[in-house]
Amino acid sequence: MTTTTALTFGGLEWIPKFVDSINKDTCLGCGRCFKVCGQKVLALMGVNEDGDFVDEDEDDDDIERQVMTIANKDNCIGCEACARICPKNCYVHAPA
Repeated sequence: MTTTTALTFGGLEWIPKFVDSINKDTCLGCGRCFKVCGQKVLALMGVNEDGDFVDEDEDDDDIERQVMTIANKDNCIGCEACARICPKNCYVHAPA
């Protein structure tokens, strides 16, 4: 299997690492990663007290907290800005 490789403007080799998963147990739902992602990869979702995702259409009373999720994985460009801004190191990235 080959790995996607690119070159920086200065000609240095760069291997983009794309978002693979987010640890919902450690995510604060602070939204910092959402703000730095210009590709609309991420979205906040509600989680109930059992740690299960709550559908948007359900009652807001079931939502214990919100966590970040990967909404559009195919939009990720591999910049890892989300991981660098995350205060809880919730992100796992992998090369393509």
